[in-house]
Amino acid sequence: MVVSAYSVEYVRGFQGQKTTEDRNRYHDTKRRGRRRVLSGADDNHGGDGGGDELMVSACCKHFSAYDLEFWGNYARYNFNAIVTEQDMQDTYEPPFRSCIQKAKASCLMCSYNAVNGIPACADKKLLQKARTEWGFKGYITSDCDAVATIYEYQNYTKSPEDAVAIALKAGTDINCGTYMLIHTKSAVEKGKVKEEEIDKALLNLFKVQLRLGLYDGDPIKGKYGKFGPQDVCTSNHKNLALEAAKQGIVLLKNDNNFLPLKKNLVSSLAVIGPMANATSKLGGGYIGVPCSPKSIIDGFKKYIKKTSHSSGCVDVACASNSKFPEAISISKEADFVIIVAGIDLSQETEDHDRFSLLLPGYQSALITTIAATSKKPIVLVLTGGGPLDVSFAQGDPRIASIIWVGYPGEGGGAALAQIVFGDHNPGGKLPVTWYPQSFTSVPMNDMHMRPNLSHNYPGRTYRFYTGPTVYKFGHGLSYSNYTYNILSPPTKSILHVFNSQKTNILQQTIGSSNYLYVDKIQQHCDSLRFPIQISITNHGPFDGSTVVMLFAQVPKGFEQGAPLKQLVEFERVHTLSYLDTKLRILVDPCKHLSIVDEFGKMILPLGDHTLLLDDLQHIVSIVM
Repeated sequence: MVVSAYSVEYVRGFQGQKTTEDRNRYHDTKRRGRRRVLSGADDNHGGDGGGDELMVSACCKHFSAYDLEFWGNYARYNFNAIVTEQDMQDTYEPPFRSCIQKAKASCLMCSYNAVNGIPACADKKLLQKARTEWGFKGYITSDCDAVATIYEYQNYTKSPEDAVAIALKAGTDINCGTYMLIHTKSAVEKGKVKEEEIDKALLNLFKVQLRLGLYDGDPIKGKYGKFGPQDVCTSNHKNLALEAAKQGIVLLKNDNNFLPLKKNLVSSLAVIGPMANATSKLGGGYIGVPCSPKSIIDGFKKYIKKTSHSSGCVDVACASNSKFPEAISISKEADFVIIVAGIDLSQETEDHDRFSLLLPGYQSALITTIAATSKKPIVLVLTGGGPLDVSFAQGDPRIASIIWVGYPGEGGGAALAQIVFGDHNPGGKLPVTWYPQSFTSVPMNDMHMRPNLSHNYPGRTYRFYTGPTVYKFGHGLSYSNYTYNILSPPTKSILHVFNSQKTNILQQTIGSSNYLYVDKIQQHCDSLRFPIQISITNHGPFDGSTVVMLFAQVPKGFEQGAPLKQLVEFERVHTLSYLDTKLRILVDPCKHLSIVDEFGKMILPLGDHTLLLDDLQHIVSIVM
């Protein structure tokens, strides 16, 4: 659900095609004192697109089950992902379905790997599903030279021409790279590719080029032709980068309300760590050119002029402790110490999987050494895009606070400083589960989502994972304490699907439990929707925001194979100190309360569903 939401916002932002529903939701949330940041063009340029017009053609990738880069003897080029129909339908495919159906993406990229024995770019059933079932109208491209992998790595065909032919027949319209350029003519001459197959691919491609206005005359004179750095580096966009960083930073630990620091009580600050003085590394992978790259140290120097720095390590790999003495020295002299540790693209990037969830090299030793020698407890800041096992720091009272900044971009340093000194109240939540180091014993080529305890396989993601966690999906602290109350419906809800002579025909049974196939009751789904009215109270002295996360659990009798819980909706709510804010969430049982059975069919269990909101539970009964 989270990945789907990200994909929709990204694609609509790139393509410049916000719908009326988006605009209404945006203005409605502003009126109610809430604002959910939507990616998109600057207000000065609109980017509304309108109709079929595209600002940029956005691509959903990598389709599908592309979760492994390089692990053991497995590489992304030769990996065969074995995926059950159940996992495919309820985990791997939904983000792509949302990317196409909701975001209207104009491009789909097939991946290097095979899925159940068939290379993704040669899998006609997989690729055509996007067109026939999801209504995809754009073009399908391979990952860069993924057509080559069909022959050269997957050994799925007997010749390069066969690889080109099978990809075109499956629905791959264009090859990122050179393989089709080199081998298509030969494939045509040998009778392996027909002219109409090339025509079909070109038609899909040219349709999108027409929507981009590439045949409307001089592109420089077009609507977007004069866009350049001056349109990127506007004050609005810089403010948006800062706001995104502030909303995304997650406060993981804050013993005894150690943070925020009071500016008037801090005369000197020591900022230590290999990522503390980084600028470009704060952007992660596949970034553009930053407008005003600033480091984390730059952010703190705006608050405390007497800010000293030591890297403590030569780089993020931290293969030596030779720089420890300098770091220890400045930490002893400062009023407060902040350590910036974690990972960067030398540890995680395309074609390079991590083998450990621990901090690299001597980083943990650096943190504990500084914590033992500094005057006061320290603040630990973590960078990087993936989970980290920092269990050693969780229970250490000398490490008062832990903050995850991810890859916060050019506004990250300023955002972090605002949070540390109380000018912004953190409200971010973890978008992924943080597993312990023991999770690395799980075979990374095992694509099953559900646990298999007989094989010591704990499952994956918050929906199915049964093992211990360092921090749970959705974890995140604030300088305020929030309480929630469900205002409506105030008591147990009972929803009647419908009264019909077909009831006995449509109703299916698992053991003593009954359910309905969602596709067979589709016409009744709208009538089942119901609103949940929620009150959020900010009990702290700070204005701030919190991300409300509503989960659902299945009725008893359906637990086998079902998610432990699944996210129904999330919404960032801005609140004022000591005041209430109200939020309305529309629950669609066919979508939010359904599950996927072992055959890949979506079913709606009958019985008592449980809605979970923080510590609150609300029962919704679905009956015939």
